[in-house]
Amino acid sequence: MAPDESRPDDSHPAVFTAQGADAWLPSALSRGPWDPRAQHGGAPCSLLAHVAERAAPGPGWQLARLTVELVKPVPVAPLTTRAQVQSSRATVRVGIDLLAGEAVVARAHALLLAKNPLALPAGLPGWPQQQLRPLPGECSERVRIPGLPDGVSFYGSAVESRVAEGDSAQPGPCSAWFRLAVPLVRGAANSPAMRAAAAADFGNGLSWVLPAERFLFTNADMSLNLFRAPEGEWIGLRSATEAHGDGAGLAVSHLYDERGPVGIATQTLVLRERAGA
Repeated sequence: MAPDESRPDDSHPAVFTAQGADAWLPSALSRGPWDPRAQHGGAPCSLLAHVAERAAPGPGWQLARLTVELVKPVPVAPLTTRAQVQSSRATVRVGIDLLAGEAVVARAHALLLAKNPLALPAGLPGWPQQQLRPLPGECSERVRIPGLPDGVSFYGSAVESRVAEGDSAQPGPCSAWFRLAVPLVRGAANSPAMRAAAAADFGNGLSWVLPAERFLFTNADMSLNLFRAPEGEWIGLRSATEAHGDGAGLAVSHLYDERGPVGIATQTLVLRERAGA
């Protein structure tokens, strides 16, 4: 019997399989915590980072900003991307639509900068230079968020996590290290930007403040700013969430590699009480 090309491909250890230049088949590794039919936000965010990087005119470009609007739940189903590119000598700006059928389920805006080595003065003021410690090699506890189901998923199977500060099983700020444990796109290397985008979407769950059995706290977007490309496989997040009674919230995450800070990510949260809670 011929394989059903309309169904997600679970036979290969990758989150997505390219089906041509602009078509993508997600596996069960893309699944999120709220609905087995919908993806975790980190899966489409890292895929959109991959699509943005492909738009660069050649080597020597780095992703400086990626903003993803999660318009609808992204299904674990065949997807396509449409990209519009505007380039100059110093910047590449990419707008990307992610579609399921004819419906736009996510929309991204990316800014890539041409790398330009500079001899900067020592001791410049600005970004805090403290490191997230302990480093991943000194951590062992996995991130565990109460109320989330087990099974094959992006957060449980495609990504490895190690708690660095705080307790992910308790509400409040927390810090952890994350790494993609599988290829995001089959046959393609996981780039620093893809790893950062995948990890950045975990800030909301890492720093949860509302119990998952009573509330939904999904993020409607994710905005990532990188001032340098992360080095190595591990991305650290130091995250905190604010939630308020009008149904809105905000998660803010500072991002690190094993050398120090690399950027910041924010997520706008949609807060809802679960039916029958």
